[in-house]
Amino acid sequence: MAAKTHRTAAPSAVLTTRALNRATLDRQLLLRRSPMSAKDAVTHLVGLQAQNTKPPYFQLYARLADFDPEELSALMESREAVRTVSLRSTLHTHTADDALTLVPLVRAPRDRELKTFRRGLEGVDLDRLAAVTEEFVEERPRPLGELREELLTHWPDADPLALSVAARCLLPLVQVTPRGLWGRSGQVALTTAEHWLGRSAGSAPEPALDDTVLRYLGAFGPASVMDFQAWAGLTRTKEVFERLRPGLLTFRDERGVELFDLPDAPRPDPDTPAPPRFLPEFDNVLLGHADRTRVIPEVNKGRNGKGKQTYGSVLVDGFLDALWRVDREGGTAILTVQPLGRPSRAQRTEITEEAARMLTVMTDATDHDVRFGTFLDFGD
Repeated sequence: MAAKTHRTAAPSAVLTTRALNRATLDRQLLLRRSPMSAKDAVTHLVGLQAQNTKPPYFQLYARLADFDPEELSALMESREAVRTVSLRSTLHTHTADDALTLVPLVRAPRDRELKTFRRGLEGVDLDRLAAVTEEFVEERPRPLGELREELLTHWPDADPLALSVAARCLLPLVQVTPRGLWGRSGQVALTTAEHWLGRSAGSAPEPALDDTVLRYLGAFGPASVMDFQAWAGLTRTKEVFERLRPGLLTFRDERGVELFDLPDAPRPDPDTPAPPRFLPEFDNVLLGHADRTRVIPEVNKGRNGKGKQTYGSVLVDGFLDALWRVDREGGTAILTVQPLGRPSRAQRTEITEEAARMLTVMTDATDHDVRFGTFLDFGD
């Protein structure tokens, strides 16, 4: 009787940290600037982190050839892009389509946030709160203070902060312009996404979670299940990856964690040159994975800020290795670079040249000054 044979799956190839770095930078448009439009870039990157108003513009400057900040500003003004709470229950700039379809798909983080305020919402009918909020903000966009005061007239015993958080968590609200426009300012005023965009979520292509995973891999891969969950703020998505597994490639990182990837996605040679890039605070390439060592070396973990203050990050040879900030003295923009390591003379020259280009495009200063110095004391 012939002996039975068993087929075993071939071991997955191992991707080094440097290989993961170059693959991620390529998909993030950070190895070379892309000629794509601002709208296409926002779509490709599945949104731009936007806790503050300026970072989305700096994110695109770092990634696009001949970027003009007015291009993104025009998208905001024409309502083709909006600021709204989405991934990880944080503010992002999304295209109108993603604001209508992706945002509801990643509602789970907002539901978890809402639960943390449940004590301040005792006796509050959440369905009625959503209806009251919708009617109030669709009459005209409302500042957060006005919305809170209106909700307190209905639930005077509730916690004011909890009421406003509940409104934001229950409804897909957007921050209307002029908030977020380049070179202009305005207080936060809210209305519903459907009202601001003039169409319902049903009129935009509805992405299944499967499609969102594929889009994530296209912009952040190769990546693990935990990486995706950290980026989206979701849990229990392993079954989605298992469903997609037949159409994906799998690898392992140096720690043995399984990584998934699109078959035709770029995975450049690990020795591919990576020019310096100035990233704003909270850039998603720094936040888009559970294991961030592909961009942030362990030695620099947590060193892009202190307390509640976060600074811009400089990628040197593809990895976080310096911080930056800009100050103004009259008509002069002074950009200070604080190295976290010891850049070579050639790297300092490249960093200085990239900083000067950024100041030319991203400030209205008549004079520019790039310096290396220390502005953040880590106390170590």
